Amino acid sequence: MHKEINLNQIFWLVSFLVVFTWSAIYPKDGFTWFLEVAPAIIGFVLIVFTRKRFPLTSLLYFLILIHCFILMVGGHYTYAEVPLFDTFKEMFNWSRNNYDKVGHFAQGLVPALIAREILIRKQIVKGQAWVNFISVSITLAFSAFYELIEWWVALSSEEAAEAFLGTQGYVWDTQSDMGYALLGAICAVVFLSKIHNRQIKNLS
Repeated sequence: MHKEINLNQIFWLVSFLVVFTWSAIYPKDGFTWFLEVAPAIIGFVLIVFTRKRFPLTSLLYFLILIHCFILMVGGHYTYAEVPLFDTFKEMFNWSRNNYDKVGHFAQGLVPALIAREILIRKQIVKGQAWVNFISVSITLAFSAFYELIEWWVALSSEEAAEAFLGTQGYVWDTQSDMGYALLGAICAVVFLSKIHNRQIKNLS
């Protein structure tokens, strides 16, 4: 069991560092890269310092890693210029590169499970319905707070504002970002609650 856990941790760490290193090599814009990748760096530090006293479920570790990948790809290219989604833009006749919506969906999915795991394991709230409702509410509040951070950055640095915000001229970008985060959070509690509950039970 300990070997399996160690191998999983090594895989997580190596995967994170490989993609992080790739992302940091000649990004399109250095300052924008830092802004986009900063949440992944913060998440990495928190995981390192809490993994012994509050280890998370394997599902959550995996989804956090995927979310970090999404952030690092977006930071490397900027969200408005991720090549694969430029291809999708041409294929499906989109008016914009929609990679940022993937990021905001993950910004709902993953934090909802983080909130859910803390609420259940710390026994802060009783009843699955209340746990799921509060998890979604926390996630939507976090998404709104992130939009406020983007607004502050835009006011502080006009040069980096367009690349960081990635609005691409879409007037409802802020509202749709929060909408995708809300959708991600709802998907988390609807489709992943059972497997999440099983893994939480196995941790106790």
